[in-house]
Amino acid sequence: MLTLTRKTAQTPTDSVALAYDERKRSRLKVTLASGVDAGIFLERGDHLHGGDRLLSEDGRVVVEVVAAPELLIEAFADDPLLFARAAYHLGNRHIPLQIVAEGRGGRLLFQTDHVLADMLRGLGCVVGEAEAPFQPEAGAYGAHGGHHHHGHDDDGGDTHAHGHAHGHAHEHGHADEHSHDKHAQDTHAPDLHNPGHGPHRSLPKIHQFKSG
Repeated sequence: MLTLTRKTAQTPTDSVALAYDERKRSRLKVTLASGVDAGIFLERGDHLHGGDRLLSEDGRVVVEVVAAPELLIEAFADDPLLFARAAYHLGNRHIPLQIVAEGRGGRLLFQTDHVLADMLRGLGCVVGEAEAPFQPEAGAYGAHGGHHHHGHDDDGGDTHAHGHAHGHAHEHGHADEHSHDKHAQDTHAPDLHNPGHGPHRSLPKIHQFKSG
């Protein structure tokens, strides 16, 4: 079986048509337009888009990805405010959405969901079905979105990365018995045994002097 492992800009020698849900997968068995069976093996989290080209592991075959037509809901609004309201309400549902500008408004395309279709009719949009390639908007932040992940050591201890105004992160180890809430409280309370995230320091001795 042919193995496709990375993207390329080379001239395609074959093609494969994939629906949106298939293009979101980084591991996929497909049949090319030529009838050849192939396996797509990309980096985890790497998505495909219509027009992408994949190079085979042996470097001999370049496959172009074609966005396959699929059944979609299409909502049309010729008023700019209505178009903006419709896009806003769909955006609040965090669904994949394709936006096409037309005239003073435009069309919004998304995967079949009759509840959302009824909502858009209620707003005043003209709603119907369409069979077309689905290529929704990419996330505004791309692969480096505004999500922060907390890593975990192999032994189960938490390692938290904290952002600071001076542009670097400090890592703090915590014993398993400490809860996350307790840690949140500790970050706001002064630690006399560990001021400023430095090494362990003893409390200073206070000497009392008797008056003469």
